[in-house]
Amino acid sequence: MSERRVAIIGAGAAGLAAAYDLTRAGYAVDIYEASAEVGGLAAGFRDEGWDWTLEKFYHHWFANDDAVLGLIEELGARDKVLLPRPVTSLWLNGRIYQMDHPNIIVANLRLPISWPAKVRYGLAGLYLKLTKRWPPMERVTADRWLRRWMGDEAYEALWRSLLIGKFGAYYDRVNMAWFWARVYKRTPHLGTFEGGFQAFLDLLADRVRQQGGAIHLQAPVSAVRPLVGDRWAVESGGATRDYDAVINTSAPQILRRLVPDLPADYAAKLDALKYLGAVVVILALDRQLLIDGTYWLSLPADHPDKSQAEFPFLALVEHTNYMDRAHYGGERLVYCGDYVPPDHEYFDLSEDELADRFINVLHTFNPTFSPDWIRKKWVFRTRYAQPVPFVNHSQALPDVRTPLRGLYLASMSQVYPWDRGTNYAVEMGRRVAGLVREDLEG
Repeated sequence: MSERRVAIIGAGAAGLAAAYDLTRAGYAVDIYEASAEVGGLAAGFRDEGWDWTLEKFYHHWFANDDAVLGLIEELGARDKVLLPRPVTSLWLNGRIYQMDHPNIIVANLRLPISWPAKVRYGLAGLYLKLTKRWPPMERVTADRWLRRWMGDEAYEALWRSLLIGKFGAYYDRVNMAWFWARVYKRTPHLGTFEGGFQAFLDLLADRVRQQGGAIHLQAPVSAVRPLVGDRWAVESGGATRDYDAVINTSAPQILRRLVPDLPADYAAKLDALKYLGAVVVILALDRQLLIDGTYWLSLPADHPDKSQAEFPFLALVEHTNYMDRAHYGGERLVYCGDYVPPDHEYFDLSEDELADRFINVLHTFNPTFSPDWIRKKWVFRTRYAQPVPFVNHSQALPDVRTPLRGLYLASMSQVYPWDRGTNYAVEMGRRVAGLVREDLEG
């Protein structure tokens, strides 16, 4: 059994997955987590009267998310994975269009675009679903590729506004490989874990502890310093411990702050990464909002400036049109979510101000809606949530192995071309654990 010691910064899915593999291999692992619970951006909370937790930021898996589903299988909990087929829709021209109709041809035929545009839209979508050749696509923006192959009509009506909603002012600079990955991986069946994502993450954390790992909650790391012999000192809560390796699974900017003397070229790559923050308002209602049964409703954005756009957020997600509301005391739970730059005013508004701004448009989707339906509301915000992948993004990514031996970065930016999510966080965590073992045992 190895006597090697590894520190992991962040107890999200990536950190826990890395710790799972390393502790299983006999390593002594300490995880440092600034929050009061494990889970990172996938963490949940439970209100009084609820049997299940609810994610602070909406999450689901796809049926082909093999990394996370495979790990759950290893944990002996595959029977707790639920994969229903909810309704996902698009708000367009003042009405809801169901996008995941059991017959995709029927869904496409209902779209309010011309027949030639429907044909081009369908053929382009089919190509993206079938091809695996994504590297050439990162050399062109999604805006340019979609205009060329899908046509201006379908792109302007369906995708341009959604790209603006997702990436704001960066919408016409995001590369096509990212868009391809969204289409290629999507499945109509969407997954969660019995009890909520927090139940899965708690199960994984318990296994890490059973295998000898230590998880330090409410323990932010204040500094990471190199020592002689390729060892590292980690400071947290006034205490310092020595390690053979350190894995940072939090934002690249945190690594930049913790290790200010990174080599210039690597530091420049970290500084060049762009990302968006996430804001979510969750409402507990006493009745159903989206009465057609839609789980996920994508909202168009005709302007990157939210104050000038039709809607102040990009996704309306009625969680209890996906999961049985009996798990939540019979309440209807609705997310209003958005991605915005880290310096956006949404981070400065009070919780009530932000919630009111989002609530004010809900009557658009159900004219009978009244604020009196709201029993309780919650607001969650994070300044690091969505990486922005520009053209040739793979060349701009910092290596998982930093230039300093024994120091590793495993962040959401590096799961590219795939989008952020727990599946790729698990994949990244297990990958970096393998690199640590290779370097320390080689």
